[in-house]
Amino acid sequence: MTSRPTYPFDVRTRDIWRIALPASVAFITEPLVGTVDVAVIGRLGDANLLGGLVLGAVCFDFIFALAYFLRIGTAGLTAQSVGARDPNDGLMHLARAVGIAFVLGLAMILCAPLILWLADLALAPAPGVRSALSTYLHVRILAAPFALTNYALLGWFYGRASATTGMMLQIIIHGVNIAVSILLVFGLGWGVTGTALGAVLGAIAAATIGLHLAVRHFGGFRRLLVLLHPAELFDAAALARMFRLSRDVTIRSLALVSAYAWFAAEGSRAGEVILSANAVLLNLLMISGFFLDGIGQAAEQLCGKSVGANWRPAFDRALHLSMRVGLAIGLGLTALWLLGGHAFITFMTTNPEIRAAAGEYLWLAALTSLSGMPAFVLDGVLIGATLNRVMRNGMLVALAIYLVAEIVLHRLLGNAGLWLSIHVFFLARAALFWVAVGRNKHGLFAAPA
Repeated sequence: MTSRPTYPFDVRTRDIWRIALPASVAFITEPLVGTVDVAVIGRLGDANLLGGLVLGAVCFDFIFALAYFLRIGTAGLTAQSVGARDPNDGLMHLARAVGIAFVLGLAMILCAPLILWLADLALAPAPGVRSALSTYLHVRILAAPFALTNYALLGWFYGRASATTGMMLQIIIHGVNIAVSILLVFGLGWGVTGTALGAVLGAIAAATIGLHLAVRHFGGFRRLLVLLHPAELFDAAALARMFRLSRDVTIRSLALVSAYAWFAAEGSRAGEVILSANAVLLNLLMISGFFLDGIGQAAEQLCGKSVGANWRPAFDRALHLSMRVGLAIGLGLTALWLLGGHAFITFMTTNPEIRAAAGEYLWLAALTSLSGMPAFVLDGVLIGATLNRVMRNGMLVALAIYLVAEIVLHRLLGNAGLWLSIHVFFLARAALFWVAVGRNKHGLFAAPA
């Protein structure tokens, strides 16, 4: 067995919370932007504008999801650099990610006409909606280089366990977006152009501040230029590793999106009431997911740091504590939804049929906070250990299991079977990831030098 230096450190419960809480707060701000944008445009009373906004948001969710590897990959690699006592705190990983972000962002701007054509093909919007969609897309696409740079910056900050800074940047992204959208739409009457510019300016503001903080961390721009060695920056092996990680994360993300898309499509075939009831209940799953993502973020950083430090006791401890804290949060969220879910449903819809249907399946939606928790935590563990190929394969197998379960359970139990199949998906991911971590854990740690 090869040997390398070992840098022992301890992991405590407060280390989990120190990362998880700011990350959860940051993630919770994301849905607020969509809610405010819909409310702002919705109050204008033009259905075409609202339809264009909603379809445009769907397009960008998909486009940016394909580049999410910039955050995930950078976080895992940076955490390992921190654990290995890299004096430059993973600077090369950050620099490569920012460079790729700008190139991809500029490519997206140049491909805006192609993206609009694909959106027309996939979504088939009515003429009025298409006009609003075109306006929204051509303005918001200008944010792409900055939005993707923010992915790289957030990955680097979270990888260094600077969760509070990551939280601040995400609040800036969404806070500026909301404020500018309200000002431009209500104050200047710019419609969807105003909401799109809000997203652009939010991304620019956060990228500017994030880059400033990163440059300052390395002692200023001149010092940074000294540290950026071209030979190391463009090292073929490092670039190849990053692209492998990127490929695997992208496939994993597409598999995850496909599972939720299948769920939505199957629900829509059951009629408007079930479709609407499931949409209301999916909000509970989404909110729970933001809290559980925070725990996954903590597991990602601490397990990645353990691999970089070549210190297995910290890895085992981080996994154990993340699961324990995740269980506490999962139980709390489940109890919250079981006790307060009916009030939430009443707030979300006034339709008595939708309320009744959502109430019938509330307990199944509430339990996703528990069944999904291990998958969220183990996602973070695998990302931190940069076992992205293992995660990709596990996600694809879990997707296949989910599709089979959904076909069987949905036919037998109706909408209850549809919700049970989501639990099968979460538990299959958790089981596959748990086995994968056990099999690969020994190979992550070399003999001490």
